[in-house]
Amino acid sequence: MAPNGHLCSAEFSSRMKDGPRPITVLIAAMGGEGGGVLTDWIVKAAEDAGVLVQSTSIPGVAQRTGATTYYVEIFPVPSSELNDRKPVFALYPAAGDIDVMIASELLEAGRAIQNGFVSPDRTTLIASTHRVYTIGERSDMADGRLDEERLRKTATELAQHAVLDDMRRIAEEVGSVLNAVLLGALAAAPVAPMVKKENFISAIRAGGKAVGSNLAGFEAGFELVSGVNRPVTIHEADSSHKETAETKTSVKLGSLGLGIGSVPKSVREIMEHGIQRVASFQDQAYAQLYIDRVALVSEIDPENDKSLTKELARQLALRMAYEDVVRVAQLKTSRERTDKVRAEVGAGSAEPIQVTEFLKPGIEEACSLLPGIVARPLLRWSSRKNLIDKLHIGLAIKSSSITGFFVLWFLARLRPLRRWGHRYGEEQQLIESWIKHVCAAGAKSPELALRIVSCARLIKGYGETHRRGLNNYKIIEKRLINPALDGQITLEEAINQIGEAVEVALSDPEGSAVGDTFPSQATTGSVVGSAAE
Repeated sequence: MAPNGHLCSAEFSSRMKDGPRPITVLIAAMGGEGGGVLTDWIVKAAEDAGVLVQSTSIPGVAQRTGATTYYVEIFPVPSSELNDRKPVFALYPAAGDIDVMIASELLEAGRAIQNGFVSPDRTTLIASTHRVYTIGERSDMADGRLDEERLRKTATELAQHAVLDDMRRIAEEVGSVLNAVLLGALAAAPVAPMVKKENFISAIRAGGKAVGSNLAGFEAGFELVSGVNRPVTIHEADSSHKETAETKTSVKLGSLGLGIGSVPKSVREIMEHGIQRVASFQDQAYAQLYIDRVALVSEIDPENDKSLTKELARQLALRMAYEDVVRVAQLKTSRERTDKVRAEVGAGSAEPIQVTEFLKPGIEEACSLLPGIVARPLLRWSSRKNLIDKLHIGLAIKSSSITGFFVLWFLARLRPLRRWGHRYGEEQQLIESWIKHVCAAGAKSPELALRIVSCARLIKGYGETHRRGLNNYKIIEKRLINPALDGQITLEEAINQIGEAVEVALSDPEGSAVGDTFPSQATTGSVVGSAAE
């Protein structure tokens, strides 16, 4: 094995001891990532090297629910030595029969492993570790993101050789594209030593498009694998950026004139992010309220690692920065969002882009900024008439135009009025009640308090999503939390049942499973009231 952990020529030769067979390459790429171009480069490089090659494509959804795959077979014997004989190529990849697996994104590597295309005795896995979240991850009521560290560990363990790094970031750093970096990584991993580096370069030049930037990406990918000073199985993108982000956060906190006071150091990092979030949501006074609330729970948290305080600080920031029309407008008009959109479509700073926002505000969104004395009777009337989910206005606002941007900019400037709105008052009452429950539980059991903190995962969004989550929380509060605090059910029962109830609620899109699973009846000698709210 080569010093950098990759397949050397001797190992390749040993693979061929039973006779030459095609070298198999499987590529999984999402739509727009140039998987077809990458395949063409590989085919042209093999042809330039004087060996026979065949490629097929297997159409997929080509979006985040599934990749389009490309399958390449390269015969490792020069055509001139075959004496007019032709090898038999396969048109479809077979599990356990892949020499090189190339994945344009980390989850695609996981899917390849799950489908049996990565073998510990054969496969070199080349994968970018960046993430493009699936629909399921985005729509999950909780944090639905897959465990990236587990994916990396699995990929490293189950592949014979693994090349894992954020290749999208590398491409951006050199002004290139992802598929060029992946090609360079393939060229440096000698699983097909008969195809030389110069053959791959020739293939890029033959393409005739963006040759300079593609070659830059190719060289970056080649150095990633062949460079002796850079381990290929370590994701290196986070450390420097983390330091920069923390520095920026500290500077911003100083400019706000806010101090974290007596809060333990173990909690400060997550609090810094929370303070920035709530200050951006409302103002400095609101950020101070966040600090005071966290400090209140910290005083009753006996754990050395302050796990209860950490989780509350995280969930509290999310709850205090709830989603409403003002928040949506803030996010859609932020410079960070504009820069992200430009980066995603590859637009230069001087290139015009057109962005259309699809909004569907309803009566709840309108009432959120109205005073409670006006909003409450209006919401009750709408509920009686079954109009809550019917009174909506579909809007398509071009935020890239002056008029469209001004509309969103104006909505974002309504932030000072939020404090007098119905939604604001309602959210603060719910938060105060929640924290009161946490503090009361903390005096009995830190684990019970942590379970009650986790209930905040249910309350998010607006409209039907918010109503469903709030209703589930009230059921859990009525049937489990209050009885536990009153001593009507044991602490062990409460801890187990609250945890189960939260998971049931998060997995139920209709919002009825919690009530069915935890009926309003006595449990283990306790009397539990109904959740009529």
